Amino acid sequence: MATHPTEYAHPEALVETDWLEKHLKDEGIRIVESNEDVLLYDTGHIPGAVHIDWRADLQDPVIRDYISPEKFAELCSRNGITPDTTCIFYGDKANWWACYALWAFRLFGHDKVKILNGGRDKWKSEDRPMTRDVPKYPKTNYPAPKKRFDNEIRAFFDEALAQSKSGKPLVDVRSPGEYRGEITHMPEYPQEGVLRGGHIPGAKSMPWKTATNDDATFKPASELAKIYFEQCEVSPDKETVVYCRIGERSSHTWFVLTYLLGLNNVR
Repeated sequence: MATHPTEYAHPEALVETDWLEKHLKDEGIRIVESNEDVLLYDTGHIPGAVHIDWRADLQDPVIRDYISPEKFAELCSRNGITPDTTCIFYGDKANWWACYALWAFRLFGHDKVKILNGGRDKWKSEDRPMTRDVPKYPKTNYPAPKKRFDNEIRAFFDEALAQSKSGKPLVDVRSPGEYRGEITHMPEYPQEGVLRGGHIPGAKSMPWKTATNDDATFKPASELAKIYFEQCEVSPDKETVVYCRIGERSSHTWFVLTYLLGLNNVR
């Protein structure tokens, strides 16, 4: 029987709520809130946190793609972020969109990134400080990244098809109903959907939230290893592709596999 890890591969990729409350004013960090509900930030947020709107800030308004390197540089500059800034992401829904924003930063080569374990849900449940004050940071001059790391952390149609045909790990992180083709949308959002039901042939079903506890924190490494190594048959020596509908749910699983389980070949 394979021996599974008992510790996260990169524990430094997570910060806990008690630590963050003590370091809210630290130089060199920027707290970033990114939510499914883009209006939630205005109702109250962690003091000092800036808001990144997953749609308005990270997606190109004309083509179905992410923003350009130049737009990413503008986004960082107006939020007082430099290439040396450590960005700590958090949000609602167990850090669903926070992981998406983190992944987008990695797409542009910004590697100093962390997730607040438990996110907004845990922070509020512990009655930690919240504010409606919007911080103002001096504008920086973030240089436009020379490239996007699409090939390293993103899979395109032909690559996903090849993954399916080769029998390499494919993980469908949508709901079981979406996977089985019974619905074409997330259970909570019947107004959204895909054109065809079902899943990519060969894909294993493992809903993204399987990786989290009831308090929105991540499950221990040993449990995550059983979920993904045993049930999804991923491993360090196999290329793995995870997918959902538009990328937010798969970003969460990508974070788990990449940072918590230490796989370096996940897209």
